[in-house]
Amino acid sequence: GAPTRGVAYWSEGEDRRILVQRGTYLYALNADTGESILSFGNQGRTDLQLMPAEFERYRWGGAPVVVRDVVIVGQSMSDTFSNKEAARGDVHAFDVRTGELRWTYNTIPQEGQFGTATWQDRSWSYTGHAPVWALFSADEELGMVYMPISSATNDMYGGHRIGDNLFSQSLVAVDAETGDRIWHYQMVHHGLWDYDPPAAPILMDITVDGEEIKAITQITKQAFAFVFNRETGEPVWEIEERQVAQSDVPGEVTSPTQPFPTNPAPFDTQGATVDNLIDFTPELRAEALEIFENYVTGPLFTPPSIAVEGGTQGTIQLPGSQGGADVQGAAFDPDTGILYVPSITSPFVADILPGDPEVTNLTYVKGSRRWVAGPQGLPLFKPPYGRVTAIDMNTGEHLWMVPNGVGPVDNPAIAHLELDKLGVPGRPSPLLTKSLLFMGEGQTNQRPGGRIPFDMPVEIATNSGGFMFRAYDKTNGDVIWETELEAGTTGAPITYTHDGEQFIMVAIGDRVHSPEFVAFKLQD
Repeated sequence: GAPTRGVAYWSEGEDRRILVQRGTYLYALNADTGESILSFGNQGRTDLQLMPAEFERYRWGGAPVVVRDVVIVGQSMSDTFSNKEAARGDVHAFDVRTGELRWTYNTIPQEGQFGTATWQDRSWSYTGHAPVWALFSADEELGMVYMPISSATNDMYGGHRIGDNLFSQSLVAVDAETGDRIWHYQMVHHGLWDYDPPAAPILMDITVDGEEIKAITQITKQAFAFVFNRETGEPVWEIEERQVAQSDVPGEVTSPTQPFPTNPAPFDTQGATVDNLIDFTPELRAEALEIFENYVTGPLFTPPSIAVEGGTQGTIQLPGSQGGADVQGAAFDPDTGILYVPSITSPFVADILPGDPEVTNLTYVKGSRRWVAGPQGLPLFKPPYGRVTAIDMNTGEHLWMVPNGVGPVDNPAIAHLELDKLGVPGRPSPLLTKSLLFMGEGQTNQRPGGRIPFDMPVEIATNSGGFMFRAYDKTNGDVIWETELEAGTTGAPITYTHDGEQFIMVAIGDRVHSPEFVAFKLQD
């Protein structure tokens, strides 16, 4: 069956349930025995395939969330359909006891609903996707669910869906019992960059200028942290609408502005600009400039462009479609109010091609969507290529930033420079304890192919990861301890106690190493 990103737990008295999405079903299992709860749905499961059967590119792989007596589910599904007509990524909620459908939230508004005005020519009626493939968050006390909604079809071209396209690439708060929208904020208008909100929004209680705020923070692929009052949706700090570059692709109409948080500052490099190119040596700088000239380049939100034979090969997008931040999320310390954000600096080619009318009714479709190689087996842009940033969420101030991993310091073109850590562009999830931040380097790529060009060493490609697992001092980013694993980390570490001792456990695995759990015992 299809993989899943997690499970949910619910209990009432002696009734303890685990709820999991698998394939096209939501299952309820007895937490004590693992047996199906036959009173839930149809013999222990309820059907999630609520859209027409012709849309078969569903991949139900999200993690459900339970709020009070409602279980809410999202989905993972392709956002690069070959036609403009596609399945919507609606969010569904079910009764946790019976499995009956309680409500459905249309992530793309339908006839008579708020938001249709942001879709010209009734394009809401056929456009699809915009699911919640990342994790939900919820405030049990407020009875609110927070939904990070992704992009609409097609994620590199939107000439068939002119307008801002609510609620794509938005954070939406709804009443858990009814599904009624309470507030929303769109973080990308008319998305063209695959800048889906990639991780669960983080609930946090902070104090800003003496005011206690129940806040929520959404980290993004574009390296922003959007911070809101989670009750009202009001931004904690001003978010400016700034003018951005416009598309010259025929039929495309880009938004004239995009949202830019004024605080905290971006936590990773933004913009494919000359200033951000590597400059380890004059020779490497010159080679980087030659590569750079083959593409359309510019600041954040420079639109995708048509790959032209003998001309530019698309737009270099930085951050790329996998961050910045991504599925690895971030970790918040409620004692100190500090947020720890892992991120990567990795460019991506946002290129589109004319659609073939034999196979698509889209005017333009995605191109290679590949990563960009730099000179002599090095990345194109300046390091660090993987990092972790500590941000005081009471002020928005960046407290420290350190590279995560050594990176390509032994590359022959720069080995003589004896550089310090440059960072590894993997996607490790963080874990906090009272004094330490634990983090690996992410799952490793074992072979070129797919989006990795053959002239790019696997170890510098996005998601290359590494075998190291470290404990950082939370106060300054110093490495307190590290060990080499047999494979890269594939999931978030966890901590637990047994017989009065504390353990750290992490999942590892890759294409050549079978998945396993590795546990470490903390010592005084």
